[in-house]
Formats: sequence, C-alpha cells, structure tokens
Amino acid sequence: MTNEQSFDLAAAYASSGVAEVLEQLDRELIGLVPVKTRIREIAALLLVDQARQQLDLPSTAPSLHMSFTGRPGTGKTTVAQRMSQILHRLGYLRKGHVVTATRDDLVGQFVGHTAPKTKEMIQRAQGGVLFIDEAYYLYKPGNERDYGAEAIEILLQEMERQRKDFVVIFAGYKDRMDAFYGSNPGLSSRVAHHLDFPDYSNEELMAIADLLLTDQHYSFSSAGLAAFEDYVSRRRQLPFFANARSIRNALDRARLRQANRLFARMDDRLSREDLITIEAADIRASRVFQGEVEGHHPESI
Repeated sequence: MTNEQSFDLAAAYASSGVAEVLEQLDRELIGLVPVKTRIREIAALLLVDQARQQLDLPSTAPSLHMSFTGRPGTGKTTVAQRMSQILHRLGYLRKGHVVTATRDDLVGQFVGHTAPKTKEMIQRAQGGVLFIDEAYYLYKPGNERDYGAEAIEILLQEMERQRKDFVVIFAGYKDRMDAFYGSNPGLSSRVAHHLDFPDYSNEELMAIADLLLTDQHYSFSSAGLAAFEDYVSRRRQLPFFANARSIRNALDRARLRQANRLFARMDDRLSREDLITIEAADIRASRVFQGEVEGHHPESI
C-alpha cells in the first residue's frame, strides 16, 4: 500500500466549469472542428499543469498568447471570448473579459502619443484578453514616421513582463499575419498557440442561416430555402465575403424585403405563417442575382 499523492483530473475539470464554456462554444458556432479541438487541447494542457503544481512537480508557466488567423466572420471574436472565460475559470486570468483593439487604439500620430495609448489598452485588458484585430496594420515597413513599431515593442515588453496579468490574441488574414510575424521574430516567439479559422462550407453557411432564423422566429419556405442556397453559392464567389457575417447581413436584408412585401398588402389580414416566412422573392431581389456588383460594396447589396 502506498501514500503516493494523486490528483483527480475529472473532478478538477468538472468543478472548473470549463465544460460549460466548451458546450456553449459548440452551440454558438457551426463547424470549426480544428479550432474547437485546439481549444480543448489548451484546456487539457492547463489542467495538467495545475495537476503538476499540486503534486510538486516541476512546472513552467505555459505561454498563453495566441494568434487567430482567418477571414472575417469565421468566429475569431467569439472564440476569443470563450477562451478568456476558460482561462478565468482555470485561474489563469483574474477577470476573463476581452478588450478589442485595432491599430487606431494603439498607435499615435505624433511623437510621444503611442506609448500612453498602448499602455492604456494594456491596462484596460489587465486580468483578461487584449484582442488585436487586423494586427498586421501595426507594422508599416518603410515609413519612418509611423509609430506602429513602438506599439509592437511595448506589447512585446509587457507580454513578457506581465505574463500572468493578461493575454494577447493577434488576429487577421492568414497571409498577412504570416508576413507580420516574419517581420518580427521576437513577436512570433512569444505567441505559443496559432489557430487557423477555415472558411465555412456552403452546407455550414446554410446551417448558420437556419440557426439565425430559428433564433429570430423566422423560417424559409421551400422555394425560399432553394433561393438562399443559390444566393450563398453566388455570394461567396464575390469580393468582401465575410462568412457568417455575410449570412447575417443577407438575412437582415431578406427580413427587410419581407416586411415591405407584407406592408404592400396591408389591407389583408396577416397570419402567423405570413409573418415568419421568408419567401424566394425576398431573397432573389438581391443584386447578387442581377450581377450588379461592380462599384458596390457587396455587404450593402
């Protein structure tokens, strides 16, 4: 018989509340299996790190700074919020909130302006996550009057000095983020976890549409469903496609057209079915079907 210490990993996982956050992530986001798998792996790493600490085994504080790459509308902001909650529940962050920043929030326009702006955003993120969207805009090579490099240097210093106080997540298009990290090896070495968010398939985009409509108590007619499938196939071939965001915008415009269609027959009494149904006409009125996209931002059509 031995008195060797042990750690109940299952009990620690159950009491942490991490499972609830992971379940919420599954409900919120369609697909993204590689991303969800990586989030679970990070949670497992942190739980095992806690077990090692409890059993007095050598443990190096894991680096938690991350990189999220992918096109707009692929769920990066939502995953950042859930990741922050996981880190909070496991005790790696004091608050678990997310502060979103862009270049304008971090970089000043004159000498002496950048440092206080960057430090203010870091201060706001204390105890949580600083989510820097389109992070590559911080770096503008060849422009001697640009102060983005100063913001990056301050971030690097504080990411190392305050490793237990906040986590930075850099986000943006993959190719541009790769160039961004290539321009600053010190930055790349401090980012331990790189998650790539793939575009959604047509089937996943339709599932997202169904989820959004259900939440708003709408539904497609059979013809409306076929029309929206056609819309999705056409829309994703156009510029500025933003995955789930584009689907949400398209449904908002379909609801607008449905309302105007119903308003045109205001002398008729409307049934519940009338009020909840999106018809093919509400979809096919989009300019996407008319080819009138030159000179227009597709998110407005």
